[in-house]
Amino acid sequence: MEMATGTATTAAEHAAEAAHASGIHISLVAERIGDFLGLPITNTLLMSWIVVVLLATVGILVGHGVRLVPGRLQTLFEMMFEYVYDYITETLESRDLARKLFPLLVTIFLFIFTANLLEFIPGVGSIGWFEPDGAFTPLFRSMNTDLNMTLALSIIAFAVIEVIGVMTIGFWKYAGKFINFHSFMGFFIGIIDLVSEIARLISFSFRLFGNIFAGEVLILVITFFVPYVLPVPLMLFEVFVGFIQAVIFALLTLFFVKLAVTEPH
Repeated sequence: MEMATGTATTAAEHAAEAAHASGIHISLVAERIGDFLGLPITNTLLMSWIVVVLLATVGILVGHGVRLVPGRLQTLFEMMFEYVYDYITETLESRDLARKLFPLLVTIFLFIFTANLLEFIPGVGSIGWFEPDGAFTPLFRSMNTDLNMTLALSIIAFAVIEVIGVMTIGFWKYAGKFINFHSFMGFFIGIIDLVSEIARLISFSFRLFGNIFAGEVLILVITFFVPYVLPVPLMLFEVFVGFIQAVIFALLTLFFVKLAVTEPH
């Protein structure tokens, strides 16, 4: 297979060049780039490993740079984290619960937002190879354009919400939100709440996947029809969308935890 780096600097630019030759190619499924111990490795999985390594490296470097007397940059970050921590505490009305959830919520935000930013790094989507049938397989692809990845994040958030709900108010009280035999109306409302609780898995995963994938496709189409004019401002807008989606995912997790730890009335 021939490596194809070309002169494109983004996935959208490479797609535009390929589109002029063979039309626009859009794939919902992440491309398989290899195997490890019999397990398939996709380009979105590789991208997620890069995000994890990048965040871990930055975390280690920042941790070693922390000083007892903070400088301006450290003070700025401390103020930002303190604001987020206080907001979580105010929402949950529990400093102990906020202390436990703060690392998870911040990690979710940083993980999603970093992945959305890396989507516009030169080489993502443009470095790869051509298959024998002429199809281009990118080595790197934005991980949030893979429904498997967003579904995995949703499962983690869903599990945390349910476990915290049970641990905070007890199993029977938590189950009483969904199973109520005191009245027909209460039983009916409980079933609706149970269905909506399970539906969060779908809404969580498809909201993130749909917005990021739609933005990628939009940039692809715009680059194909109006190259070198509209793609840049559109990419800046997609960076903003990526930030908002990361915030929404973290906030919804927080709000659903708040609902889970609230005793049924």
